[in-house]
Amino acid sequence: MSVFSNIFTLMIGGGLLITSAGAAEMQMETAPNTMVMKQGNTMSGGAMSGGSMQGGAAPANARSSDYSDGYQYRGMAGWEETDEMTVSKIIADQTEYRFNNNGKNTVRWDMQGWRGTDYNKLWVKFEGDHEPGTRSGNLELQTLYSHSVSAFWDFQIGGRYDRFYSPGLVNDRFLAVIGFQGLAPYWFDVEPALFVSDKGDISARVTATYDLLFTQRLILQPRLEVNAALTEAAQFGVGKGLNDVQLGLRLRYEIRREFAPYLGVAWQRQFGTTANLARAGGESVSNVSLIAGLRWWF
Repeated sequence: MSVFSNIFTLMIGGGLLITSAGAAEMQMETAPNTMVMKQGNTMSGGAMSGGSMQGGAAPANARSSDYSDGYQYRGMAGWEETDEMTVSKIIADQTEYRFNNNGKNTVRWDMQGWRGTDYNKLWVKFEGDHEPGTRSGNLELQTLYSHSVSAFWDFQIGGRYDRFYSPGLVNDRFLAVIGFQGLAPYWFDVEPALFVSDKGDISARVTATYDLLFTQRLILQPRLEVNAALTEAAQFGVGKGLNDVQLGLRLRYEIRREFAPYLGVAWQRQFGTTANLARAGGESVSNVSLIAGLRWWF
């Protein structure tokens, strides 16, 4: 019996020694993970108690928030924002000779030019017709301020000068212009405009074109123009109401993007009071033309 008592006593003593050694080892492992912060906060085992670490002064060698490190960016010639760069262009959609079925062949031109930024431009439009056989014709010059009002549309305002001439007779007039020019859905180029003459005559015009690409160089361009007036201006051949409708179809080949000869056909018909004025002057109210011309720009 005494033998078993001694064995039991030894086992209990050994267990107490092992337990004491384990507690001491755990205390030694925990101590290095306990850190006292400068502000009195204690972080134990990776967890922090007390105040937040956010805020306070940045270190002296910290980078700036925009990563510029104090460098001030400045404009460099040739590297401006593209929408603020000044650009210019002159484009002649029509420089053509027309073989008219009324026997009075004509030379026609229709061109535009502008200079300015994407937002504000000086815009000039120049078009006209000339009959070499009779040395008569008409021309129109518009000088406009053009301001971008959306990604694809410009608002335009300015003046227009008209001149009708023939041997021994010249009529001219000045008009105010207000209108828009831009790209409509499905890639139609559209120019609606309202005109008020120095005599108070009010008229309007809508022009629309569309480029249909057969290839990257062979392009068919339909064109529509409609003119109307609220008041009559007989000396300029303009009657009240719908004046005329013009339809054109031009097939061009772009030898270069800036240089494209074309062939086409055009139809024009006058209506109402305008047609009556044409008949009174011995003119035809309807005309079909075969066209040969050149489209160019730079």
